[in-house]
Amino acid sequence: MTATIGNKEARRLFLQLHGLSDAPRKALNGDGLVDMIEQLGFVQIDSINTVERAHHQILFSRNQTYRQKQLAHVHHKRQDVFENWTHDAAVIPSVFYPYWKHHFTRVRKKLRERWRKWRREGFEDLIDEIRDKIASDGPAMSRDFARDKTTKGDGWWDWHPEKTALEYLWRTGEIAVLRRDGFQKVYDLSERVIPQPHFHAEVSRQVFIDWACNAALDRLGFATTGEIAAFFDLVSPAEARHWAQAQGKDLIETAVECTGSDKARLCLARHGIADIARSAPPPPSRLRVLSPFDPILRDRARTERLFGFRYRIEVFVPQSKREFGYYVFPLLEQDRLVGRIDMKHNRSDGRLTVKSLWLEPKIRFSGGREQNLMSELSRVQRFTGAERLEFADGWQRGSG
Repeated sequence: MTATIGNKEARRLFLQLHGLSDAPRKALNGDGLVDMIEQLGFVQIDSINTVERAHHQILFSRNQTYRQKQLAHVHHKRQDVFENWTHDAAVIPSVFYPYWKHHFTRVRKKLRERWRKWRREGFEDLIDEIRDKIASDGPAMSRDFARDKTTKGDGWWDWHPEKTALEYLWRTGEIAVLRRDGFQKVYDLSERVIPQPHFHAEVSRQVFIDWACNAALDRLGFATTGEIAAFFDLVSPAEARHWAQAQGKDLIETAVECTGSDKARLCLARHGIADIARSAPPPPSRLRVLSPFDPILRDRARTERLFGFRYRIEVFVPQSKREFGYYVFPLLEQDRLVGRIDMKHNRSDGRLTVKSLWLEPKIRFSGGREQNLMSELSRVQRFTGAERLEFADGWQRGSG
C-alpha cells in the first residue's frame, strides 16, 4: 500500500520538522537553543559575513529573540554543542558525539589517502608534534604554529603544513574547537572539550547506522535512501539501502506530490505519515529572510520539487555571469518561497543596504507584502546591529 502526501501538506510538514512553524517570538534560553539545534540535526557554519554568518542567521530565522552570544554560551561555556563536519563545518549537539566517532574513523582513512599524494617528508611527525604540543601547552590557534608565515604549503586550500595538520586532527576527532577568537578556531584536545559522558560513550557500528538513518528520516519526514544517507553524510547510500530493507514493514512507500508536476516522488516514510502531514500547521504568515545555507535549501533538488524554487549560490560565479547576485537570500512567506533579496551589511558605516529584490513568477509586490518585507528587514537590521536601512536605486527588479 502506498501513502500519498499532497504538495502543500508536504511543504508544511517539512517546514514544521525544520522549526519554521514554531512561534518566532517565543523567549529562547540556552536549553531552548540546544533543543532547536538538535531538532535541526546540525547547523552549518560558513565564513561569509555579507549580512550575518550563516549559523546565526539560520537560528534567527526560527526565533527572532535569538542573539549571537547565545550560541557562544552553549558552545564555549556549557559545551552542549561541538564543531565538526557533516557536508561542511557545522555546530552539532554534543549528545551526538558517540556516533561521530564512527565518522572520525572513516575520515581518518580517507584523509590519510588524500594527503599521501602531496605530503612532505615528515608530515606524520608534524601531526604528532602538534598534538603533543596542544596536550602539554593547552589551547592553541593555527597562527601559533606557522613557522614561516610568508610561505604557504601544498595542502588543503594551500594552507601551511601546520594548519593542514591541525585540520586533520580536528576532522578526525583528536582535537576539538574549544572556542572561536573572532572567527578563528581555538583548539584543544577533544577529551578536554567534549563532556566526559559523551566523549567516553561507545556505540556499535550497527547502532550507529540505525541512529544515523532514523535521525535523518525523523528530520526529513519522507525521503529516498539516497536522501537519508545524504542528510548527515555519515553513512553510505548502500548502508542506507540495507538499513531500509531491514526495517521491513515499519517503512511504507509514500508518493509525494511535486510542485508543477503530475509525477509524484516515491519516498519511504513511517506509518501514519499522510495523517501527520495533513495535521502540520501553517507556518507564521510573516515574510522571513533565510540564509543560503538554511536546512530547507540544503538539498537543492528537494527544494525545487517541494517549493518550485530553483536556488543556486553564485559566490564562485563570475560577476558578469551571475543571474542574481553574489550572496542572495531566499524569502519565505508562510509555506512558499516567494523571492530572493540581495543585501549587504556595510559595517564600516553601519548601513544595511538592499541592492535588489526579485519575486517569483506570479508573485505580486502588494502593499501587504511590502509591509511584511519592511518589518522583516527591520528585524534583520536590529539583529545585525546596523544603524540604518537603505535601498539602492532600482532595487525592485520584479519577477525572477
